[in-house]
Amino acid sequence: MAAAELSRVRKSVLPQPGDTWDSIAKRELPDMDAAKAVSSLQSWNLHVFMRAAGAAGGVRGTNPILPSDVIFIEAPQVKA
Repeated sequence: MAAAELSRVRKSVLPQPGDTWDSIAKRELPDMDAAKAVSSLQSWNLHVFMRAAGAAGGVRGTNPILPSDVIFIEAPQVKA
């Protein structure tokens, strides 16, 4: 594939064990207000945010984030 055909890929990370929206926001978006960073992450990652949380007392507890999730750390790109 020619370089001219490649498109830019959104920045993303894989969660570290025990990561929450807060911990990802602090690590990946340190220059953004904490509440705004969490809100942005959740809106960019509806595939995770809208997932049902685990059962209380279960392995995941109430955290919907799995270590195998791809977490986008920037907004979708708009095609020009």
